[in-house]
Amino acid sequence: MEYFIDVAFDKLNKHGEELCGDKVELKYTKDSVILVMADGLGSGVKANILATLTSKIAATMLENGASIYETIDTVVNTLPVCNIRKLAYCTFTIIQVHQDGRAYIAEYDNPPMFLIRGGKSIEVEKKHSTINGRVVKEGNFLMQEGDVLTVVSDGVVHAGVGGILNLGWQWDNILDYLKGLSLREKCAKNISKSLVEVCENLYLGEPGDDTTVVSIKFRKPEVVNLFTGPPLNREDDEWVVKELMRGRGKKVVCGGTAANIVARETNREILVSLDYIDKSIPPTANIRGIDLVTEGVLTLSKAVEIIRNYIGAPLKDDVQSLKGKDGASRLARLLIEDCTNLNLLIGRAVNPAHQNPDLPIDLSIKLKVVDELATHMEYLGKNVMKTYI
Repeated sequence: MEYFIDVAFDKLNKHGEELCGDKVELKYTKDSVILVMADGLGSGVKANILATLTSKIAATMLENGASIYETIDTVVNTLPVCNIRKLAYCTFTIIQVHQDGRAYIAEYDNPPMFLIRGGKSIEVEKKHSTINGRVVKEGNFLMQEGDVLTVVSDGVVHAGVGGILNLGWQWDNILDYLKGLSLREKCAKNISKSLVEVCENLYLGEPGDDTTVVSIKFRKPEVVNLFTGPPLNREDDEWVVKELMRGRGKKVVCGGTAANIVARETNREILVSLDYIDKSIPPTANIRGIDLVTEGVLTLSKAVEIIRNYIGAPLKDDVQSLKGKDGASRLARLLIEDCTNLNLLIGRAVNPAHQNPDLPIDLSIKLKVVDELATHMEYLGKNVMKTYI
C-alpha cells in the first residue's frame, strides 16, 4: 500500500534579521520526497546565501539521480571551513522518504532527528561515513503509518538560553513535547507550527538564532471530493453527482445550486441550519451522505482567506478561525487537517446572483476563488485534481 508523505516546515528569523539563515528545499519525485534542511553559519544575508546554496545543490543533484556520496562530496567541497571557529560554513540534513515507507537520512553537524511512533521514540541506527574528511551520519529505516519524523536547526535546541532556561531547551525536552504532539495533531503542519510556537515563547518573542522545524508525518491518504457550481449543461447534472457520490473519502458541496442538484439527483432532502454562528458567513445545511454542505462563493472565499492566513502565520494559535464552527472554518479545517488528496468538481455555469455590480470583484469570479484554493492546497503539499464541467 502506498502512503501519503505529509511534509511541512516553519521557521523564525533571528531577532532583527530580515533573512533567515536556515533554508529548506523540497523536491517531489515520482515515488518519494527529497528534503534538505541547511543551516548557514551565523545569521543574516551571509548565512542565508550559504544555506540556500547548500540546499539547492543537494536537492537538485539527488533529484537528478546523483548518489548520496556524490551529492555530499560536492556540497562539502563547495563549502569552506571557517578558519577561526574550525566549523563548516553550513551544516545540513538530507532526508528521502519513499511512498512505501523506505527512508534515508544523512546528518552533517545538525541536531539528530526525532522519530516518534505511537507516542514513543524510535532509535535509528546510523553509521559514520567519512566523505572528504567530513563525518556524515547516515541511517536507513522503514517508516510505518502514523510515524512522525522531525528535524530541527540548532535554534530550536538553544531556545531559551540565557532567558527562561539557562542552558536552553534540551534535545530530550523537545522529544517529550513531540511525543505528545504526534498523538494529538493529525497533520505535519500543525506539528511544525506548534513546536515553533514553543520556541518563540522560550525566546520571549525575540529569537536569539534562526529557528527551523521540519516535520514529516507518514499517513494514509485521505480524499476530499468537493463539488461547487452547477455544470454548464444541465444534462451533466446526473454525471457530476454520480462522480461525487461514488468517490472514496469525504464529500463536500459548496453552493445552494450545487446542493439542490445533489438533493434532486439523489432524491434526498436538504435540511438548512438556521443558526448564524458568524453573521458574515451563511449557515450550513445537511444532506444525507454528504459530510459538509455550505453556501458557495462567500463561504469558499472566507475558507480560502483562512487557509491563506494559516500558511502565512508562523504560529499555530495565530489562526483562531480554524477552531470556528461556521461553514468556512469547518471547510478550512477539513481541507488542512483531514485531506491529502483534493478532487475538485467545478461547474462552469455562471450564477446570475454573482453578476451584481455592487458585489466585491472577488465574488463575481467563482473560478478565481477555486483556483486560489487549489494553489494554497498544493502549497501545503496536497495532491489536487480539478475537473471542469
